[in-house]
Amino acid sequence: MSGRYKKNNNKGTGKKILILIFVLVSLFCIIFFSARGRFHAPVAEQAASIVMTPFQRAISWVGSQLNYVTSNIWEIATMHQQNKMLRNEVEQLRIQNLHASEYDAENQRLRALLGYKQTATQFDLVAARVIGRESATWSSVIEINRGTSDGVDVDMAVVTDKGLVGHVIEAGPTSAKVQLLLDPRSSVGTLVQRADSRVAGIVEGDMDNPTMPRMVNIPKTADVEEGDVVVTSGFGGIYPKGLNVGIVSELRNDEGGLLKIAVLEPAVDFQKLEDVMVITASREAPPEPLKTPPQTPGTETDPAAQAAEQAAAANGDDRSDSSDSSDSQDASGSDSSDSSGEGSAQ
Repeated sequence: MSGRYKKNNNKGTGKKILILIFVLVSLFCIIFFSARGRFHAPVAEQAASIVMTPFQRAISWVGSQLNYVTSNIWEIATMHQQNKMLRNEVEQLRIQNLHASEYDAENQRLRALLGYKQTATQFDLVAARVIGRESATWSSVIEINRGTSDGVDVDMAVVTDKGLVGHVIEAGPTSAKVQLLLDPRSSVGTLVQRADSRVAGIVEGDMDNPTMPRMVNIPKTADVEEGDVVVTSGFGGIYPKGLNVGIVSELRNDEGGLLKIAVLEPAVDFQKLEDVMVITASREAPPEPLKTPPQTPGTETDPAAQAAEQAAAANGDDRSDSSDSSDSQDASGSDSSDSSGEGSAQ
């Protein structure tokens, strides 16, 4: 019993001593810091600074590390958000750039077709867009987005600003099918455009070479050369005269050896065919206006002066004609008086 009491008593005494020491130290710190501005104690200040410096450094280092970590975390979060926004912006710019490129290409095609429409005044043209190709006849038949409601009908020629594409073989209310020049079942009356040649033939598709049609029925002695331009002849009633078909790229003899075959490079790139024009009506192109030839210097004439001279000459001729007619009337009058007098005297 006495041993346990002594141990408990010692524990209580130790706690009291520790509390007392803590209170004294606290009072000393309070008094020291409150009186620090009134008097100087160099030794105490140095001791306090030596004791407090490691703690201050530790606290400063911990604060700087916490500030560095928090700032880095904030920068990482901000950069992640900015990166996400920039990725979205880049994606939108790519889409806009793609659309702008597509619009630019379409604008160039439509400008070319508009220029051809303004030049080919002998044709009534309807613009159309290629909306499909037949899978079985990829290089033979296309489908366009114009039909009978737009004035498109069967056997109408289809062109681009480059040349002949083909003709309409089926026409619905809002769409139509076009048989291309490359189709082996098609045939177009053509002739060589060169003035000293004008050789006629028929252009048709070639099954062995689907991308290059051929001109057949050419006499072996005909004047056809590589590089000659071939245009439609206007025979048959479907294709108007003068449409560009292609250029002769190769000449060879047929199987019989009596005729020649001209392989053509088509004027139209059928692999890039997107927009076309249908010829709904055709007229002969009006003749070009006559131009006055240039005059030799020193011999120029004044059109107004020439017109005045011609008018004066015409007036002079009229006056001379009237005087001649009056003289003839006087003469006839005297003759008649003489004759009447002779009749009465008798």
